[in-house]
Amino acid sequence: MYSKDTIYLIGDAKTSSNNPIMQKYNAFFIGLVVDRTSHLIVDADCSATISLTSSFVQHLFVGKSMLDVDGVIQEINTRYFGSSQKALAVAFKNAHIKYTQIIES
Repeated sequence: MYSKDTIYLIGDAKTSSNNPIMQKYNAFFIGLVVDRTSHLIVDADCSATISLTSSFVQHLFVGKSMLDVDGVIQEINTRYFGSSQKALAVAFKNAHIKYTQIIES
């Protein structure tokens, strides 16, 4: 399904305690499959309570570069208005830090 040039990583964040995602999972997670040669996100998913959230998040991330943190965060801030908007941005930043460590090692 994925080429040998891809890697999988998780970004995580906390969200407000009254958020249904937090109540179900105790944290907010995004899973990303990234092509380490092009740095492009080829697949994405997240901890969500409804499938439409996961689908929308996938469309926000797929095709974006892991190196374009500001562009991805701007996309989140202008298009995603779920209660976990801030957590989604923090989770991506967390995944970006992990990705940077992976490609530098």
